[in-house]
Amino acid sequence: MHSAKDLPDAHLRVFDRPPVPPPEEIESVYLIGICGTGMGTLAGLLHEAGYDVAGSDEAAYPPMSTRLAEAGISVDEGYDPENLRRADPDLVVVGNACTPTHPEATYARENKLVQLSFPGALRHFFLSSRTALVVAGTHGKTTTTGMLVQLLADAGYDPGFMIGGVMQGYERSYKLGGQRYFVVEGDEYDSAYFDKRPKFMHYKPEAAIITSMEFDHADIYSDWDDYRSAFRAFAETMPEGDLLVLNGDDPEVRALANVADGARVRFFGLKGGDDDVTATDVRTTPEGQHFNLVVDGHAEAEVFLPISGRHNLLDALAASAVALDEGLSPQQVADGFAAFQGMKRRQEVRGEEGGVLVIDDFAHHPTAVRETIRAGRERWPDRRLMAVFEPRSNSSRRKTFEEEYGRAFDQAACAFLSTPPQKDSDPDADLMDAGAVVRTISERGVPAHLYNGADALIGPLSEELRPGDVALIMSNGGFGNLHERLLERLADGQSRSRKE
Repeated sequence: MHSAKDLPDAHLRVFDRPPVPPPEEIESVYLIGICGTGMGTLAGLLHEAGYDVAGSDEAAYPPMSTRLAEAGISVDEGYDPENLRRADPDLVVVGNACTPTHPEATYARENKLVQLSFPGALRHFFLSSRTALVVAGTHGKTTTTGMLVQLLADAGYDPGFMIGGVMQGYERSYKLGGQRYFVVEGDEYDSAYFDKRPKFMHYKPEAAIITSMEFDHADIYSDWDDYRSAFRAFAETMPEGDLLVLNGDDPEVRALANVADGARVRFFGLKGGDDDVTATDVRTTPEGQHFNLVVDGHAEAEVFLPISGRHNLLDALAASAVALDEGLSPQQVADGFAAFQGMKRRQEVRGEEGGVLVIDDFAHHPTAVRETIRAGRERWPDRRLMAVFEPRSNSSRRKTFEEEYGRAFDQAACAFLSTPPQKDSDPDADLMDAGAVVRTISERGVPAHLYNGADALIGPLSEELRPGDVALIMSNGGFGNLHERLLERLADGQSRSRKE
């Protein structure tokens, strides 16, 4: 992990910040970078809690700009010190997209305004007075967090939460909730330009889950050892007697038990004989999967989980471990899972036209792509699965994952890839060669095609699709609204076919 004091511009990053008043003494909060997913969610929470909230962003665009406007939150478009002078807030929350020379961040620093990072503000306002339950890990943390929220809510606890995705049924990614629990997705990305620690280091949970560990965020972590050190630090900070739930199937996660001095460690998994929470008699159907929940060697409840995939089953076991430790009965856990509607952009069915099922998924790491395709094959074994992928995130565009992407599509019938977008700051040597990925996929027996964006891809894709297919579209961004455009094109084609 990096430290702000070790960076070349440390003189701009390391400075004395005024003490932050208690939440009850703060009336107004200004967020720099308010339209980001996390910052906009925090703005919504603060507004729901009764604070006067405003902020700025370089470009206010839907859907976040719409959500903020509907909540009555004022957004200044464009960054200008005058925004902060005019707002005169009690607290400034500095988004991690801000650099030390950002005009508003510079004004806040030079004028000694009270300021916090995004995770620091989340801790200050919403975690310090409640039982914090944190879900961390490379993969699965969004779904696992949503599952844990659902289990607690179904049992009547009304948890507050902040998730990096939208819960189906709630149609939102946050809720203030009651006074007992707050469930948060613990991100390993850095906190702010003045605090390079991972966000999850701020949260100080009473119970935590680590779902998985695999090198990611190559834009901020130099290598695997650097990335691993973040999770080791998180495990080391768990207080004596608090709960740390670890994936027993992942050797790297399992090894964290050795550094979690004093914490109560519970393992979940499907492989090891010593897992505290596991599943037996797993049966997959088009509607999801059924299994027996086994706790400490005893079958406790029969569970129906309305989503498929081994990775989602592991997520369910992780959420079960925390829920049971918090006092829920096995039957309450089973009831909660039966009511779980899933997360948007995780195996989300966007529609079906012309006999083609269009699925949206957030997968962008090679492992997530592979497991998402595998889950699709399990859920729809009799349908041809067409995998469509946009490597868009800062990490997924990196050359370091090129070889792994080439092996991630083995269970697809065909692969359509979009050329990664290139930013001015991207060194050419570090950027993934999508052509090489497509060649590897093809050499492994899966027909693969590369196109320059959604506009170029949609025509060949729609021509290739036929009734009975599944179009699995994977991206951590909007992908040029490919899902809806594809459904419209399929509907038009079906309509023309009928007229003929």
